[in-house]
Amino acid sequence: MTDPADASPAAPWGPAAMLLALGTFAVGTDAFVIAGLLPDIAGSLHVDVAAAGQLVSVFALAYAVLSPVLAALTGTWSRRTVLVTALLVFGVGNVVTAVAPGYGLVLASRVIAAAGAAMFTPNAGATAAALAGERHRGRAIAIVTVGLTASLALGAPLGTALGEAIGWRATMWVVTALAVPVAAVIALRLPEIRLGTAAGLHRRLSPLTDRRVAGVLACTLLAFVGVYLPYTYISSVFAPAVGGHGGRVSLLLLVFGVAGTAGNLMAGHLADRYGPRKVVITATLGLAAVFLAMLEARGSFAAALVSVAFCGVASWSLTAPQQQRIIALAPAGSESLVVSLNAAVLYLAVSLSSVLGAIGLKALGSAGHLLPVGAAFAVSAAGLAWTSGRADGRTAPAEPPAAPVSSASE
Repeated sequence: MTDPADASPAAPWGPAAMLLALGTFAVGTDAFVIAGLLPDIAGSLHVDVAAAGQLVSVFALAYAVLSPVLAALTGTWSRRTVLVTALLVFGVGNVVTAVAPGYGLVLASRVIAAAGAAMFTPNAGATAAALAGERHRGRAIAIVTVGLTASLALGAPLGTALGEAIGWRATMWVVTALAVPVAAVIALRLPEIRLGTAAGLHRRLSPLTDRRVAGVLACTLLAFVGVYLPYTYISSVFAPAVGGHGGRVSLLLLVFGVAGTAGNLMAGHLADRYGPRKVVITATLGLAAVFLAMLEARGSFAAALVSVAFCGVASWSLTAPQQQRIIALAPAGSESLVVSLNAAVLYLAVSLSSVLGAIGLKALGSAGHLLPVGAAFAVSAAGLAWTSGRADGRTAPAEPPAAPVSSASE
């Protein structure tokens, strides 16, 4: 066995991380693109837009529920096998979505696609972190996360445009065409590794009772409720600046995604250098400041673009460091599980932000009032990260060491 912390700086983890980023791009595009295709889907399946919107909710809920369950059930598998299986399941789900004649089957197919996504994305981050070792862990996770930010900035808009041009089912075929070749290359090129050793289900679920893990998960929940409260209702938040022009909303989303990609990569480097906990605290406090500044930027489109760019940087500076924090707390063999728990909580935060935002719009009467609420969530996340102790595994000798990675045959 070799500990990734002892890996040479020249260890070939970069190409593997970039390959895994291609997979997360396909998965992320599928998760984000459906929202832009809802009117077309609703018309094709003869349901209203609200019913079509449940495809998004079902995907998010299935991802949140299945992510830790599948991580526990596949804990003894090699990571290569898990990742290839995940993309194949994901592909099957999208093929069924593309050919399903009715709403019920399309709804069921989103659960299948979510199962594949729930297996792939957390394992991609955990695998890249293991290959890179402790010294480069933050950068490796950040590279994998680039796939998600790129899917938000490029994949979803392009998929939506394709769906509007030749039909939403074509978009599902394209997403499948992205995933299947990546699965083939992973099967051929990814090193054969296992995280930890065989363990019973009870042992693999033991992180659930760790208060430090619970603290990191609570921080993820608060931070991403704060992130997605304004983001989900961005067209309403910036309605005075957008003036009803859909192209301006698309540009805001593009700027958010591009800035988020830069922020994610920057956060990976900073987390390796200063520790992920400091990056999380800085990013959440910065996010709160940006939300408050947005109150003054709502009337000017130029100011809105600048504030959304800063918001993207701060928002996507949280993802990789939070994964890094929770991996550092994982007992041997539980890395994929804890990352899956973090992903599940993130999706829960997305769902909660939608519900809380709808309640807030009715109670407060203006989307602008969601900004200070989002800022309050972000400050709460910063406070929790500050008080939860050093959970980054770099400066706290009492924390468990990085999990071993061993070569193994199928």
